[in-house]
Amino acid sequence: MPIRIAWFDIDGTLLRTGGAGSAAFEDAAREVFKIPEGMKGICFAGRTDRSLVLEFFRRHGIPEREENIARFYRVYLRRLAERLPRHRGGLCPGVKPFLDALREQRPDLALGLLTGNLREGARLKLTHYGLWDRFSIGVFGDDHADRNELGRQALEIARRALGPDLAPPEMVVVGDTPADVACGRSAGAKTLAVATGGASLETLERARPDWSVEALTRAALKWFA
Repeated sequence: MPIRIAWFDIDGTLLRTGGAGSAAFEDAAREVFKIPEGMKGICFAGRTDRSLVLEFFRRHGIPEREENIARFYRVYLRRLAERLPRHRGGLCPGVKPFLDALREQRPDLALGLLTGNLREGARLKLTHYGLWDRFSIGVFGDDHADRNELGRQALEIARRALGPDLAPPEMVVVGDTPADVACGRSAGAKTLAVATGGASLETLERARPDWSVEALTRAALKWFA
């Protein structure tokens, strides 16, 4: 069954911000709620931005009201935009040549974003590194705190875009953490784990993805044929 849509995670899969994202979270914690090092001890890998904010609130006894979440988001996004040019990030190894070759090999393949980032945060990051226009569709961390729920939403969105007959195995979810593998599996999609984030290839393979690679290189194109 050929792949009709590929969903990509962002951080650690397509790019690294050089710490701009986590620093912007710390900025928001300090500026909005006057808590220095408020994100200390919170694991970011494979998480949604909403789940990170909610964990921060619970740790520090802040009411989980939507107005508080919105205040946090506003400062986080402003500070992210300020920090991206100042941090030494970049695309993950092989990403641009891989995407170029994938577009040449499969011009019919839909490319989407399946990320825990807020939509605006994703736009800021991908625009800064020149990739935003590569993707025509997306599911973002604004939509739900649960990463697996985003996977299930991705299937619904793909069916609206490509037709109600789309079967889950006609999707592939590409990510750099075991959480990305679990997210893809929750939607019934194929999964491609890439070891360009914090998880080793051995750790990723224990999550039992359909495929795993050290980096997104031309060798990975065979799974999109």
